[in-house]
Order: sequence, then C-alpha cells, then structure tokens
Amino acid sequence: MTDMLKGKIAIVTGSDSGIGQATAVAFAEEGADVTVTYFRDRGGADHTRTMIEATGRRAIVVRLDQRQPGEVERLFRDTEEKLGLPDILVNNAALNSTGTQVADMPIEDWDDVLRTNLYGPFLCCRRFIQMRRRAGGRGKIINVTSIHQDIPRAGSAGYDASKGGLRNLTRTLCLELAPDRINVNNIAPGMVLTAFNQRAIDDARAREEQVQNIPWKRAAEPREIARLAVYLASEDADYVSGQTFTIDGGLSMTLGQGA
Repeated sequence: MTDMLKGKIAIVTGSDSGIGQATAVAFAEEGADVTVTYFRDRGGADHTRTMIEATGRRAIVVRLDQRQPGEVERLFRDTEEKLGLPDILVNNAALNSTGTQVADMPIEDWDDVLRTNLYGPFLCCRRFIQMRRRAGGRGKIINVTSIHQDIPRAGSAGYDASKGGLRNLTRTLCLELAPDRINVNNIAPGMVLTAFNQRAIDDARAREEQVQNIPWKRAAEPREIARLAVYLASEDADYVSGQTFTIDGGLSMTLGQGA
C-alpha cells in the first residue's frame, strides 16, 4: 500500500465481482473511498463493500441500471451526499456477447447491449464531467473496453460495436476534456478469469485449451487489471490521456500467425 489515491473518491460500476471488484478494492488499498454498483448481484456488492471497509476506507453500495439516465443521476447524487464529490470514474459494467449472428439477432438484443455497454458509460461520463467542471476540473475516467474493440468475433456484433464505440468515445473525450485536466483512458483486457469466462474457471481442461492462443499460456487475474487502473487513476498518470492499454498476455499479437 502506497496511498497513491489517498483522499480520493471513486465510482466503480459493476464492482460486485471480477475486474470491478478487484479495482474497487485496489483503490481502497491505495486510500480511496469507493461507490460500489451492481445490477443483480447485491450479495457480491456487499462483499466488495466489506473488503473495502476492511482496508479502513468508506464504501457505499448503489444498485445501478446504467441504461436509465435517472439511475445514473441517482448514483452520482448518492455518492456526493454520502462520500463526497467523485474524483475517479471507472466504467466497468457491461454485457457480454450473445453469440447470435446479425442475421438472426432481435433488435431488442442489439439495443440492450448498446444501451448497457455504450449509452451507460456515456451517461456516467457526462454526469461525472458536469460535476468535475463544477469543482474546477481535474479527475480521471477509465473505460474498461476489450481487445474486441479492435478484433471482431462472429456472433459478437453488439459487444464488438459497443466496445469499439467506447474506445472512440474515450478518444473524443480526451480532446474535449484536456482544458479541464480530466484524463480519459481505456483498459482493453483479453481473457480474464471472471464470470465472462465462467466455463474456464470451472473446467481446468477447457481453460487449458482456451489459453493456447495466448503466448503466456494463461488468462489474466482481475487484480492484474486493477493494478493498471490504480496507475491510471493516480497523479503518476496526469500526462496520460486518450490511450488504450491492452493487457492480454500477447493474445492480440497472434493475429495472422500460421496463416
């Protein structure tokens, strides 16, 4: 623990498990108070809060359907009232791909993924920016995208499009928010041992098969993503903005190999 985030207040969406949970706890270990959000897993969110409070930091839990502007507004209002004005926003909550190809995809499925993975971060960014400008600027936004912001998969049109859109939202915000000294960056993970890869967690043989395309021959642990988030949220990253930090064990470097 180095107190890199001492006195900061962070909102980490989707922090009931996986990358979000690891990030929320890592922020607390570095001195931040944290708003934990969840959509369905209240038990997971409460566990995250318990881990944060064990570090001596404060935490609140807020249920969030980030597709709804009113719920985003409530999230920020509750954070300011109970913890203070947020300094850091991590947009981590997302839906995975459905596996349905475009020709067979109901418009409702497409809309649900886009509203969750792209509209939701847009709404959170917008409210965060408004609050930080009211305070005179400065702050950190970290968007958790995916290597699939650049690398498509069949059956993953909504997910791929939403992550690519979030990548470009980050780049646009980098330009818009430079005068406010608000940094905006992406973390683009490859395979991580979270609920998105539950089969690999539950089945060692399936995991071993899946990681063969990764040069490091393993998936990432959520804490490895979290440590990068700590850096991007800290003053050490004050001159870093508009960038994507890929953390995938070299997976994206294997494209075209053996063809």
